[in-house]
Amino acid sequence: MGRISILQDLIEINNDRVAGFHKANDDIKEENIDLKQVFSKYADQSRKFAQELSAEVGRLGEDVDTDKSVAGTLHRAWIDIKSIFTSGDRKSILDEAERGEDAIKAAYRKALEDVEITGDLREILTVQAQEIKEGHDTIKSLRDLAH
Repeated sequence: MGRISILQDLIEINNDRVAGFHKANDDIKEENIDLKQVFSKYADQSRKFAQELSAEVGRLGEDVDTDKSVAGTLHRAWIDIKSIFTSGDRKSILDEAERGEDAIKAAYRKALEDVEITGDLREILTVQAQEIKEGHDTIKSLRDLAH
């Protein structure tokens, strides 16, 4: 697929994750206020990841262009769930957040399977993927505790 395309897709899904968590925080009702801190943490995490990936695109001599996503269906996982947060109960909110986390986790897994991802870039993506997995697991744990 090419390093640039892979990076562009990861930037886009990270940006979608930021938007998804911000939308959730805007719409969360008082009884789930504790989720705002969790969602803000992961929005900040993805903002940082997108910046790191953008720097790598620049280092490779390209400009960031997220209008040409190849992995569009992955990004839609976060885009589609934004409307769920307004009316959902705690378990529904966390189910949908986990679904979005599954999508970003899969995007990183796919990127790391690509033979063009080597050296420093592989190291960056491996670290980010591990942090994404930890975020997923946290949200999954919260979901499992929800009634």
